[in-house]
Amino acid sequence: MLPPAFLDRVRQQLGPEYEAFLASYHRPRALGLRLNPLKTDRPPILPFTLSPLPWAAYGFWYPSEERPGLHPWHEAGLYYLQEPSAMAPAELLGVEPGLRVLDLCAAPGGKSTQLAAKMRGQGLLVCNEYHPKRAKILSQNVERMAISNALVLQETPERLAKRFPGWFHRVLVDAPCSGEGMFRKEAAALEDWSPELVEMCARRQAGILDAAAELLAPGGRLVYSTCTFAPQEDEGAVAAFLARHPEFEIEVLDVPWFSPGDGAAGPGLEHTFRLWPHKLRGEGHYAAVLRKGAGEAAPPPAFARPDRLPAPWEAFARDLGVQLPAGKALAFGPSWFWAPEELPDLTGLRVLRPGLELGQCRGERFLPAHALALWLSKASRTWSLDPLGPEAARYLAGEELRGSPSGWTLVTVGGLSLGWAKGSGGVLKNHYPKGLRRRTS
Repeated sequence: MLPPAFLDRVRQQLGPEYEAFLASYHRPRALGLRLNPLKTDRPPILPFTLSPLPWAAYGFWYPSEERPGLHPWHEAGLYYLQEPSAMAPAELLGVEPGLRVLDLCAAPGGKSTQLAAKMRGQGLLVCNEYHPKRAKILSQNVERMAISNALVLQETPERLAKRFPGWFHRVLVDAPCSGEGMFRKEAAALEDWSPELVEMCARRQAGILDAAAELLAPGGRLVYSTCTFAPQEDEGAVAAFLARHPEFEIEVLDVPWFSPGDGAAGPGLEHTFRLWPHKLRGEGHYAAVLRKGAGEAAPPPAFARPDRLPAPWEAFARDLGVQLPAGKALAFGPSWFWAPEELPDLTGLRVLRPGLELGQCRGERFLPAHALALWLSKASRTWSLDPLGPEAARYLAGEELRGSPSGWTLVTVGGLSLGWAKGSGGVLKNHYPKGLRRRTS
């Protein structure tokens, strides 16, 4: 049921490999997950059959008959379910702890959480998504994966470029595209496709790339990626970008798992990357690594002024033995957040999450946030659940537990933090968020 116009073009692109490409659509889809080192340096033995991905640290294939998304460790943020090819762009960005990193088109959050794992809580990660519903999902995934140094925004690339010119060391543009590489995975991509959509996406990608060029600091690295096979959106988009921005060049990397881009589209484009589904176990993607030339650094933006943490938080933190990393307090709406030290002034921006949410003050009491529970690796008062036992299922369903602790208690599952409960009179009242609860059978 693939569109004839699509097939005609791919036949011209692939030549003798065309039949192998068609045959790949009859193979089962490759499924992947990525372990989260922010959750633990020593992950427990997973009850799944995993095969390591060669192109992504902590990335694995798993068989379709296994369902890791149903395991409590998924809700604890131990891993993120991610299509294997989609793990490539974040790896190519070359992120290190302490950098300022921007994921410009970040929802649903797979690549942002992958970048955060490499940053190890150091530096500033800005995750941006303009679409409101997708931005909310992005924020939820940032929370689940125990990320403390992320700012989640809902802004246009153009507004960010005016606000933070030349400030980021790394920028990832996983651009909205015609989705040809996802035909096998997402029926909507196949239904929506047309040659006109390809042209429209190419025009939109040009604007996003221009904003990304302005946001990147001199000497910084930009990765442009799509999940489409269309040359207009891939090599064509990069060639046109380089013509508009002579300060950039294609960076040559040795990545033997991927196919070269089409060098006929322009000088150096053979050093970009094609991920063809008939050549690897994953869906179709494209990626280009671009380096910005040296130049004069832009002045830094104004930084957010820190607030003083309230007394109820201090009492709560002493009681549970909570120690925060380097950062600064920020009162944001009714909640308190612990933000990276380099958090910029947020005035006038659409902000969903300015760091690690700590919780809210209710008079003299402190109500801890679910994000704080997921981030914590230990607390002075915990209640441990067996990941395969009935109590773990009951907790995820929002039911009370029988237990002796008194006061706020960190609930863990197989040694990994999962959420909060509050003990009194031999009962642990469940504080797992209502919107995340599962039904019991």
